[in-house]
Amino acid sequence: MPEEIPDVRKSVVVAASVKHCFEVFTQRPTDWWPPSHVLVRKERAGLAFEPFVDGRYYEWDVDGNEIAWGRILEWDPPHRLVMTWRINDHWQSIPDDDRASEIEVDFTATGSGGTRVELAHVKLHRHGDGAWNIRKALDGPDPGETLARFANAI
Repeated sequence: MPEEIPDVRKSVVVAASVKHCFEVFTQRPTDWWPPSHVLVRKERAGLAFEPFVDGRYYEWDVDGNEIAWGRILEWDPPHRLVMTWRINDHWQSIPDDDRASEIEVDFTATGSGGTRVELAHVKLHRHGDGAWNIRKALDGPDPGETLARFANAI
């Protein structure tokens, strides 16, 4: 059995409805996706989520070449999204989910009319020998670059 590696969980609270947060996250990823997180070799032209289970979330370059970041495992608007994360320990794309970890994103209403957005990297052991290095890179200060950019986009 592979070594257990603790999940990395980050969260941010924003002054927007759960529905709006889910829509921005899934329909406007170019508004919050970190510009350094790129898998295509040429200039990235776009990012998209296919809004259904087994859909992809992917990017494409200026020539139309596509690379999938992963596959949608749960699509429960506006509350939850779970997807695979197809990268290796060198932060490069892998072609399938055999060694992919998972990302869980939960959108929960707060008492103040806002939304708590939690992004969790789970099943990191699936990345193999480099899994601890990936965890270390992800486990910086809250809320992390992705959620900080998301909060700014809201």
